Amino acid sequence: MNDPHVSPAPATPRVHRTPIQLRFADIDMLGHVNNVAYASYVETARVEFLRSLGEEVTSIIVAHLALDYRRPVHVGRALSVDTWVEKIGRTSVTLQQVVWADADRATDVRSVLVFYDYARGAPMPVPDAMRAALERYHGQGG
Repeated sequence: MNDPHVSPAPATPRVHRTPIQLRFADIDMLGHVNNVAYASYVETARVEFLRSLGEEVTSIIVAHLALDYRRPVHVGRALSVDTWVEKIGRTSVTLQQVVWADADRATDVRSVLVFYDYARGAPMPVPDAMRAALERYHGQGG
């Protein structure tokens, strides 16, 4: 894949997989998952991923979200989302995600999360413990 916005899943780092429950409300009149449902799927997976790290998360905002739809998903498919870390910056982390329908790659997602100090109204450095936890999922893709 030569898409400059999405790196392929790395071979060596850990990938966090979240099963997704397909809901009736996600299906449009054509019988496939509506495009807006994917943002909810990756949000669910993002939250589960961050919880799995074992560090308290109280100060993250989504600064960027890009979805590249690869194929339609119809009712009856088992959905899951893989999540890994593309980049850890000073105040942000870039996540890569793939929405799978059974074994078919349905959507590639890239998001930038900023650690934010609400009292100051400004970005804050990624806490050291969180940085260490994120490193376990840091990819080598490109």
